[in-house]
Amino acid sequence: MLTIAYIGNGKSANRYHLPFSTKLVDKINVKTIYSPVEENTWKKIEGVHYTTDVNDIYGDPEIQLVVVSTPSSLHYKLGKEVLEHGKNALIEKPFAETSAEAKELFDLAKEKGLLVQCYQNRRFDSDFLTVQKVIESGVLGDLIEVEMHYDYFRPEIPESVKEFSLNTSYLYGHACHTLDQVISYFGEPDDIHYEVRQLLGDDRMNDYFDLDLFYGRIKVSVKSSYFRLKERPSFIVYGKKGVFVKETKDRQEEHLKLFHMPENKDFGIDLPEHYGTLTYMDDEGVYHEEKVVSEVGDYSRVYEGLYESIINGKEKIVKDEETLLQIEMLETGIKQIEGKVLI
Repeated sequence: MLTIAYIGNGKSANRYHLPFSTKLVDKINVKTIYSPVEENTWKKIEGVHYTTDVNDIYGDPEIQLVVVSTPSSLHYKLGKEVLEHGKNALIEKPFAETSAEAKELFDLAKEKGLLVQCYQNRRFDSDFLTVQKVIESGVLGDLIEVEMHYDYFRPEIPESVKEFSLNTSYLYGHACHTLDQVISYFGEPDDIHYEVRQLLGDDRMNDYFDLDLFYGRIKVSVKSSYFRLKERPSFIVYGKKGVFVKETKDRQEEHLKLFHMPENKDFGIDLPEHYGTLTYMDDEGVYHEEKVVSEVGDYSRVYEGLYESIINGKEKIVKDEETLLQIEMLETGIKQIEGKVLI
């Protein structure tokens, strides 16, 4: 068994981590959860030790992995603290605020013979996995362009933020999902074009980004906005012979918000109305249009990977160089906002 603890007992831990780590009852033992305050609106898990003293984690020799699930401004500080106490660390995204901080954490882990990894659960979104299946089928022909959108219509969020900060940046808060997907599948790009904006004006929240990553002749665009009353498709994939459109996002988050948990057989599963549409011309010039049954997303695969890495010594599923590259992109992108001395 891999015995783990959590620093942070808020929405991130209870919605995006614990339902998936506790699912793996034959591999994962969640022993301790730390929060600086005792009161919490989330239901306690039977058999787990809840504490307001972080030394209950650091001083426990049974705990092998500590998950840092706190506001992003604390990720570097707490990640370093965990490693210095001889524990492996899983750190929520964004992993750190700067590439220098990220490199320091990776170097410290290597020096101590420990694992530190970013929690990139969105690699296991059903829409992203389905796109990979379609690309690898070859029916689209040579790939030309991929568009990835992560849109909301939540104007109240940027309107409530009266001044710019890194902690409220949409780029740092959401491109950390989609950029990792691109890096994990396509690797390091040849070139990147950044458009990072504040739609409400100077010194307001960064509420929009549009990044173009180039891989030879292939362009992969990552776009997000808080002001999309009608969301753009989650993915559009263009090849020389066709196109695949996946309108809707992975449904795990939707179900988690409804407290419909992973133990349910239909958790996160797309219905036929969520299936993407594949349109292409085959080698005989025949037109096809068909629905593609979605792959099954499963965020517990991150924890399965950690178990294999820590217990069985297998390679990490999220490589250090992938995380460093992503943080470098976030750093570069946020500096596009004129007049900001951020990092």
